[in-house]
Amino acid sequence: MNNLKGKVAIVTGARRGMGRTHALALAKAGAKVAVADISLEECQRVVEEIAKQGGEAMAIKCDVSKKKEVDEMVKKIVKEFGKIDILVNNAGIAQFVPFLEMTEEEWDRTLDINLKGYFLCAQACVKEMAKQKSGVIVNIASVAMGQQGVGMSNIVHYCASKGGIAGMTEALAVELAPYNIRVNAISPGMIETPMISSIKQDSKTVEAMLAKVPMRRVGKPEEVSNLVLFLASEVSSYMTGSTVIIDGGWLAG
Repeated sequence: MNNLKGKVAIVTGARRGMGRTHALALAKAGAKVAVADISLEECQRVVEEIAKQGGEAMAIKCDVSKKKEVDEMVKKIVKEFGKIDILVNNAGIAQFVPFLEMTEEEWDRTLDINLKGYFLCAQACVKEMAKQKSGVIVNIASVAMGQQGVGMSNIVHYCASKGGIAGMTEALAVELAPYNIRVNAISPGMIETPMISSIKQDSKTVEAMLAKVPMRRVGKPEEVSNLVLFLASEVSSYMTGSTVIIDGGWLAG
């Protein structure tokens, strides 16, 4: 897991939250990391963190919902690092909006970033991975993906996007196996990130959610990053098409 020396990884949505910790973990394991997000300045800060721990990284401004920017991102990475071995599709948004008040624009924006963005990044990276007959894609989904017994109100668009990620992961795993490209997904539960900051402001809501988690705590981003390392490394060489849940026992409870 901690031997990714010589590998090149891309992490989208890497300026903060889980994306940041994924980038730091991959770099610590020896990979050269492309830190991608919508703010170049914030990505550069992560690159500086990586440099301080002795790693190598580059910052890239990219809106994953725009094909032109995604294709340009991949070109820059290949020019700088020579190849792409690992893609961590992590960029995503979650806006809490009641279904009957949800606008078409809000629906489209969420699906464009959370699902279309994963498709665009995967397609652009696979074109490079296929040349070397190897690669790994790790898609970050959510326990809100559906079919798990956890329905969440006021984020219908988010849930739809995460369900799409789970389905896309399985389909890609089958289609890309002949190229020796593995595709897996991770479905986190409640993780300490800026995305849940609005929820934490309501103590009653937090208490109600934690009551469903047997471990009675919110997960740490680093705990998810450990799973990213596992799936990105050769330790999981026979795994593809899987969605791994990390939720403190939420679904089991």
